[in-house]
Amino acid sequence: MQSRTNPHKQPPLRRFSSIPVIDISGLYSAVPAERQAVADNIRDAARDVGFFYVCGHRIPGTATDDLVASAKQYFAQPYEQKMQNYIGLSQNHSGYVPEGEEVFYSPGSSSDVNKPRDHKEAYDVNYDLSDLRYRRPMLGPTLWPDDADFKAKVSCYYGHGTELAKVLFRGFALALGQEETFFDGKLIRPPNQLRLIHYPYDPGVQDTQGIGAHTDYECFTLLLPTADGLEVLNGEGRWIDAPVIPGCFVVNIGDMMEILSNGHFRATTHRVRKVKEERYAFPLFCTCDYDTVIEPVMAPCEGAEKQYQPVRCGDHLYAQTIDTFDYLQKRLRLGEIERPETQPDLGFGRKEQAS
Repeated sequence: MQSRTNPHKQPPLRRFSSIPVIDISGLYSAVPAERQAVADNIRDAARDVGFFYVCGHRIPGTATDDLVASAKQYFAQPYEQKMQNYIGLSQNHSGYVPEGEEVFYSPGSSSDVNKPRDHKEAYDVNYDLSDLRYRRPMLGPTLWPDDADFKAKVSCYYGHGTELAKVLFRGFALALGQEETFFDGKLIRPPNQLRLIHYPYDPGVQDTQGIGAHTDYECFTLLLPTADGLEVLNGEGRWIDAPVIPGCFVVNIGDMMEILSNGHFRATTHRVRKVKEERYAFPLFCTCDYDTVIEPVMAPCEGAEKQYQPVRCGDHLYAQTIDTFDYLQKRLRLGEIERPETQPDLGFGRKEQAS
């Protein structure tokens, strides 16, 4: 199938002032035209905004409610108890992420205690791989706390989210001008990561700009937020609010979808605004199998400055993760791990203090 996007048309300047809402119920339809209609909406939102809300999904409210409740119960524990599940003890980059663990490093840079740090804690859950034949740097057994209820409820949501991701991948395939099954064989053991993020109540913080403006590494992100604070940068340099819409998830384009689209779909910079109120956020970062080669499937835009080259999915993910986590930086300096080479000239994974 040929792409419906004009390969010679430069994507428009993104002057959006709000985030579109897409009803994706048509992706579950047996009628091809109804699936294509949703894909057309995804294509337009991915090109013009890079963000959109989805409703009409099939994730039950009980699964999201249980996820939120599990996160609240876990993060309410003493710090010492949470550190028993420290992410640096894991085999597949999973577990508890204490405040200050995430600090962006440029390749080849040394540790800098003055770099901006997000005031949040998290628990990261990855693809729980037990078959050692498929081990990779981001694939292995997940580090779970000694809490069967937490594991069951978080795993339940992870399963629902992964199934929704597969539905969205089919929509993205059509949006890219490919057959619906384009991604099917690339989603066997994807290192999708679910983050349970807790922003603690901070009475000393005024409602102001946040730090850590960035793009996401993967193909797309499926976000469940519990409070407002997400902001998206438009083409005019203005930060646009992405408020919580009950029953909806936020979807945003990641680096690898930008490569696949040859720049027609752009990974949009976003950040979280600092507010006093306690909040939780649950992004599921959706990607392809570790060894999948990500390369453009569309013709470049006319006059495009960026030249997108193929990149191995897992290498890009692992490299950007190394650049973000302190414990991996320490391993890098000790020579225990190596950072894969990716496409640094494209500015992927960019993360800087917001202006």
